[in-house]
Amino acid sequence: MLTIRPAEERGHANHGWLDSYHTFSFSSYYDPAHMGFRNLRVINEDRVAPGQGFGTHPHSDMEIISYVIDGALQHRDSMGNGSVIRPGDVQRMSAGTGVTHSEFNGSPTELVHFLQIWLLPSQRGIKPGYEQKTFAAQEKAGRLRLVASTDGRDGSVTIHTDAAIYAGIFIDGESVTYQLQPSRHGYVQVVQGAVQVGGHALKAGDGVAVSGESSVTIVGQGRGEVLLFDLP
Repeated sequence: MLTIRPAEERGHANHGWLDSYHTFSFSSYYDPAHMGFRNLRVINEDRVAPGQGFGTHPHSDMEIISYVIDGALQHRDSMGNGSVIRPGDVQRMSAGTGVTHSEFNGSPTELVHFLQIWLLPSQRGIKPGYEQKTFAAQEKAGRLRLVASTDGRDGSVTIHTDAAIYAGIFIDGESVTYQLQPSRHGYVQVVQGAVQVGGHALKAGDGVAVSGESSVTIVGQGRGEVLLFDLP
């Protein structure tokens, strides 16, 4: 079964400096029908105005992935990490027993546009951790490139939860079929452009939950970029 989550039905909050769309319930947006999918808890599509950002704030017991679409996001945290996240980068922060961090758009002129993704950890109370890797567009062209996994295989970042995350870029007509093992579920988020998933036409911001299927096929329409989550 494929269940589509249309972009226009997501929660929305515009704070001026931050324009955010919530696939699942988050902050002041609450919908009991959309509390997450399996251990995938948050997909927020955020646009942060030039010179603005999230001040220092705490997290605990969450695996947090940042995936930048446009612009550059500056990160600092209480573990001593300071970095800039750009398109192609995947950042993982394991909040564990507790961490504080800030995210800021250092550009005076350009928006930063990114996805913030939270997954529930397999174990609470782990030591906080941080990792960031770059995956060039060529690595994702016409295929699903593993970017996050429980064991860090194939050069992916390591997440402390039962999940694998793939990124792919598909030009018009390019396709891939991903095999789901028995009892596994999938979630496809369209990052940019347009694709077909299981024969359904989807645009940027749309998502689709996949359950009870042995595989899911993604076909590019124009140029489409997706994230695929393999979940328990």
